Amino acid sequence: MEEVKHMSRPRPDDEKQKILNRLKRVEGQVRGIQKMVEEDRYCVDILVQISAIQSALKNTGLTITERHMKHCVTDAINSGDGDDSIEELMAVLKQFSK
Repeated sequence: MEEVKHMSRPRPDDEKQKILNRLKRVEGQVRGIQKMVEEDRYCVDILVQISAIQSALKNTGLTITERHMKHCVTDAINSGDGDDSIEELMAVLKQFSK
């Protein structure tokens, strides 16, 4: 697949802050799991926390995907570069769904 030229539209500050807050929460959860492992906590409790992190990351990815489709892909379609943008998005979605 050929590299697509990216025309990025800056995220509004409130949207950016929501994403950053989610990622900081995930970072805190990862640190919590590290501490749980160090303390030899019960495996199931650790697995529950890992599941929560996976869910949080997946939801964050879906939020970013939605914005990408509404802005970047729509702009590419309107400028005549839709096919390349859709191919790029599909390749990422295939990775995301593994």
